[in-house]
Amino acid sequence: MRERIPVPGSARARLVRTALKAFAARGYEGVGVAELARAAGVTTGALYHHFGSKLGLYGVVRDELERRVLDRMEGAAAAAPPGDPWAAVRAALGVGFDAAVRLGAARLLGEEDPRGLPCPVAAFLERLLAGAPAALPAVLAAAWRTALQAAAGGEAAAADARRALEWILGAVHGHPTAPGRG
Repeated sequence: MRERIPVPGSARARLVRTALKAFAARGYEGVGVAELARAAGVTTGALYHHFGSKLGLYGVVRDELERRVLDRMEGAAAAAPPGDPWAAVRAALGVGFDAAVRLGAARLLGEEDPRGLPCPVAAFLERLLAGAPAALPAVLAAAWRTALQAAAGGEAAAADARRALEWILGAVHGHPTAPGRG
């Protein structure tokens, strides 16, 4: 069940906004409950009341960001030439990467979900690559997440990670492009 959208300015909204910034900057393990509550101007009790735990708050933030990125990926895949699943995969992963970077969510979406949930990007790729080797969607999703982790290092790192992802996708499909540094 999807969480309701918080009322702007409410304790819940401040916690979500604060968590987005903190988790995006330092990942799940790098952020503490007291820090989140203090930065949002609420008590730790308010965090537990609204989300049950740090993991519950993280889940709300991550689910929202994944939904935003996957919406863009689905649109990019749908715009690819019909009957060319590989073009759909390349477009989707590129658009998803760019969206995650623009949203400031590279580190957060690049890390494994601490809730232990299956990777929604891998599930999306499974649908696009029906009939491909069974492990391919998970391998491509892992490459995408690794590129996002690298992109969290700043603008130059993001550009380098984007080129690396493009090169990997080209190499997997048999059309590698030069992994230039420019």
